[in-house]
Amino acid sequence: QVQLVESGGGLVQAGGSLRLSCAASGRTFSSYAMAWFRQAPGKEREIVAAINWSGDSTNYADSVKGRFTISRDNAKNTVYLQMNSLKPEDTAVYYCAADLDSDYETPYWGQGTQVTVSS
Repeated sequence: QVQLVESGGGLVQAGGSLRLSCAASGRTFSSYAMAWFRQAPGKEREIVAAINWSGDSTNYADSVKGRFTISRDNAKNTVYLQMNSLKPEDTAVYYCAADLDSDYETPYWGQGTQVTVSS
């Protein structure tokens, strides 16, 4: 089992940057694939970026390609999401997820962190 705590959200103007962090408990963090999801008001939760256990394979939603970067530090049990060139449509609650199978059907979830981008 793993517990996840996100941080780094906040209010930023369009064009700005934020870096989200997700700290994981447990000694088996490096066994998990990790991902960032987001959910905007009135919309379904969607995957934004994912990274495999070793960090050498990443995937991104088309809407964030070239602007967001996911990374992980297994020595620190932490996964990051660097968000650049933020747009108002990036406004959402961002959730960290951990999954052994990499399909994210039943992942462990963090509590979420709010990101608000003003125009």
